[in-house]
Amino acid sequence: MLLQDQPTSPRREAARPAFRFILLLGLLDAFGPLGIDMYLPAFPQIERDLKAQAGAMQLTLSLFLAGLAVGQLICGPISDRVGRRRPLLFGSAAFAVACVVCAFARSIEALILARFIMGLAGATGMVIARAVVRDSFEEAESARVYSMLMLVIGIAPIISPSVGGWLMGFGGWGLIFWALAGFACLCGLAVAVGLPETHPAERRTRDSAAELASRYAGMIVDRRFMGYAAPVSLALGMIFAYVASAPSLFMQIFGLSPNAFSLIFASNAIGLIGAAQVNRWLTRRYDTHVILRVASLVNAASCLLLPLLAWTGAGGFPAFFANIFVCLTTVGLILPNATAAAMAPFPHQAGVASALLGTLQFAVGAVTGAIVGVFHNGTSLPMALTIAACGTCSLAITVASERRKAQAVAVAA
Repeated sequence: MLLQDQPTSPRREAARPAFRFILLLGLLDAFGPLGIDMYLPAFPQIERDLKAQAGAMQLTLSLFLAGLAVGQLICGPISDRVGRRRPLLFGSAAFAVACVVCAFARSIEALILARFIMGLAGATGMVIARAVVRDSFEEAESARVYSMLMLVIGIAPIISPSVGGWLMGFGGWGLIFWALAGFACLCGLAVAVGLPETHPAERRTRDSAAELASRYAGMIVDRRFMGYAAPVSLALGMIFAYVASAPSLFMQIFGLSPNAFSLIFASNAIGLIGAAQVNRWLTRRYDTHVILRVASLVNAASCLLLPLLAWTGAGGFPAFFANIFVCLTTVGLILPNATAAAMAPFPHQAGVASALLGTLQFAVGAVTGAIVGVFHNGTSLPMALTIAACGTCSLAITVASERRKAQAVAVAA
C-alpha cells in the first residue's frame, strides 16, 4: 500500500505499491507517448485538410516535444511548492482543453500552438509521476515501481498508432484529439478521487525564482544526480536514434513490408518492456547498482558491435536485428535503476530532480534523433554509430559514478 510516512520511516523500505496506484501513475506518465503516437496516422489527412506547407506537420510534433521539455522545468518546482495533486488536476484539465482546440483547429498555425500547449500540460503528469514515486518509496522499491511504470507507458507507443487509425475510420482525425481529451478527463477524475497527497506541507519548498535557478544549477553540477541522470538520458537517446531511423532502416534498407516492420518494431518494444518487468524480480534478489553495472556493460558491448555489422553487413538482417534487440532490451534494465539512483539523494526536491531529469532525457533524445536525420546516407551506419556513442558514454559515466559511490561508502564506514 502507499505509505504516508516521513522519509526516515523504516516501514517505507518494505512498502509495496498498490496496483491501482501504479496504474494511475503509469497513465499520467503516458500523456507524452499518447500525444506523440496516436495522431501519427493522421499526418497526411491533416496536412491536406489544413492545406499545410511541406514540413509544417513535423512542427506539430517538434513543438509538442518542446512543450514537454519546457513544461517539466516549470511544473516540477511548482509541485515541490504546492504539492502534487493540484498541479496534476490543472495539467489534466489543460491537456483536455488543448486537445479540444486541436480537434477544432482550422489552420496549421492553430494546431501547432495547441500542440505546444498540449506538451506543456502533458509534462505535468510525466514529471509528477516520478516525483510521487520518490515521495513514497525508497531507492530499491522505487526501481521496481519505475519498472512497472515502463510496462504501462511502454504499451502506449505499440497500440496508440493503431488506435488512432481506427478512430479516424469512425470520425476523422478530430476524433483522435477528442479521445485524448476524454483520456485526460478520466485521469483528472482518478487523481481527484484516488490519489492522496504524497508531498505534505512540512516538506514543501518556498523558493524564489533566483533560488530555483540556483537549485537547477546546483543539481546539474551534482555528481550524485548527473552521474545517473546522464546514463538515463543517453539510454533514451538510443531509443530516439532507433525510432527516428527504424522506418527507413527496416523498410528501405532491409526491404521489409509495412506489416513486417510493424512486427519488428513491436518486438523490440516488447523486449524493452519485458526487461523492465524482469528488473522487478531482479531487484528483489540483487542490489540495483549491481544490475545497472551488468546491464550497462552488456548494452555497451552490443552497441559497439552495431557499427561493425552495419559496415560489413556480416550476418545480414538477422544479426543486425538481434543486436538491436539486445541494445534496447538492456535499456529496459538501465532506465529504472539509473532513474531510482538519480532521484534517491533528493527526497525534498523530487519535483526539481524529476523535472531536470525529464528535460535532459528529451534534450538528448532530440539531439540523437536529429543526428541520425542529418547524417542519413541510405545505410544503417549513422544510427549504429549514434547508438554506439550513447552506449559507450553511458557505460563510462556509470562506471565512474559507481566508483565514487563505493569510495563514499568506504569513507563513511
